[in-house]
Amino acid sequence: MTRVAAIDCGTNSIRLLVADADPETGELVDLDRRMTIVRLGQGVDRTGRLAPEALERTFAACREYAAVIKELGAQRLRFVATSASRDAENRDEFVRGVLDILGVEPEVITGEQEAEFSFTGATKELKGRTDLARPYLVVDIGGGSTEFVVGEEHVRAARSVDVGCVRMTERHLVVDGEVTDPPSAEQIAAMRADIEAALDLAEETVPLREAHTLVGLAGSVTTVSAIAQELPAYDSVAIHHSRVSHAGVREITEWLLRSTHAERAAIGSMHPGRVDVIAAGALVLLSIMERIGAREVVVSEHDILDGIAWSVAGAPGTL
Repeated sequence: MTRVAAIDCGTNSIRLLVADADPETGELVDLDRRMTIVRLGQGVDRTGRLAPEALERTFAACREYAAVIKELGAQRLRFVATSASRDAENRDEFVRGVLDILGVEPEVITGEQEAEFSFTGATKELKGRTDLARPYLVVDIGGGSTEFVVGEEHVRAARSVDVGCVRMTERHLVVDGEVTDPPSAEQIAAMRADIEAALDLAEETVPLREAHTLVGLAGSVTTVSAIAQELPAYDSVAIHHSRVSHAGVREITEWLLRSTHAERAAIGSMHPGRVDVIAAGALVLLSIMERIGAREVVVSEHDILDGIAWSVAGAPGTL
């Protein structure tokens, strides 16, 4: 076993996994898995820059994670940064801050690399499952982008598009600095048109409709599952490999789009950092399901973070 640490820094959240990994057996044993909403991508779509307060929130989380990594004695660390830091003009500030705190440079990976990690993390433990037909379509709905990957044992095609829960919220649902609660029909229509255009782009590269099993990753999808199950609090065990029907996703999305901030915040399984962006994330998921005719989505708690951990451990087939 090799003790590894993986950090995934996205547009909305930063997450840490410290685990013991055995590439030969395919076993990954979690020692610590945590997530902090830092909203690194705050305003990036509009300004093209990482905001000072967003950087400070992210660096505070990095300091916390550095202490955990040291305490657990991880032998290797990989820090991967995704959509927001790809887009920002001042990403060098972000790189310097992370290097000072953690001793490693964040790798600002491409959307295609991001998709590869997501596929590995989501599907490695599905091998041998006879109830899930291949090929898989793995969809990772992030804050700034969404990754689409189709494959069986390995990735066949992948594409990242700039549609995510934070980006769609800031682009379409924010008026005079405030999120509209609930959004108007016109706002929803504009957001839906943006998502559909992104799906058109994804289909230029990825044969979305050839997939037999839809696997959904990240906070928007897991939160939809928690709501569907009426969980009193977020429960990773109950959420992992749960299934939500198309009808269930549609009902939840429609409710989220007509709800108020207070109504969403009252949901026991809702992370406070997702209250304002969950409606947009759910709409992305629903749009994908409608595009490919999916009857259900299989929800996975294992995603890009697990894929990064496997790459640190030197598992075959990882970047």
